[in-house]
Amino acid sequence: MSDPQWELSLTAQSAEATHALAAALGAVLEAGDLVILTGELGAGKTTFTQGLGEGLGVRAGIISPTFVLVRIHPNLADGPRPGGPDLVHVDAYRLESAAEIDDIDLENTMDSTVTVVEWGRGRVEHLSDSLLDVELHRPLGASAPAASTQDASAGVLDFDTDDDDEPRTILIRGFGPRWAEQPLLPAALKGNS
Repeated sequence: MSDPQWELSLTAQSAEATHALAAALGAVLEAGDLVILTGELGAGKTTFTQGLGEGLGVRAGIISPTFVLVRIHPNLADGPRPGGPDLVHVDAYRLESAAEIDDIDLENTMDSTVTVVEWGRGRVEHLSDSLLDVELHRPLGASAPAASTQDASAGVLDFDTDDDDEPRTILIRGFGPRWAEQPLLPAALKGNS
């Protein structure tokens, strides 16, 4: 991909603030949008996706798709955006190439959904000429959540209960014609949280 059209750096003071920032962003996302999430374990990728889902008005209960690769979260007819796009949530961590991404056939849903790909950098850019690249960072020296917070039945928790108040830096970059101008983002995203 070429250089970003713009770049925005925000600080979220807690998991709740990360969720709120993502919900504000989710409110402006449209069918066909691609969001790539990057960040170490515990950085808040799933928390961010949960916020996007809230802003999109999809069914609650978003967990990491680590064990199934792809989860589809339908838009709620009685939610804040009835008739809005569904959310396709992908975990590309175990996928090694763009060819493996192509095997899960995201092209068939890209036009009608918002697609969020954790660990997608370098693997999914070919799917769209426009995308948002979101990078989440924990403070230096912070540790990943304990292994006990990773449970196949409950999904992978991105915030351990002991570090909810740790700030996260969230770097958002817009690429392509859809994101040519930063003003498409809500005012809530333009200031630190």
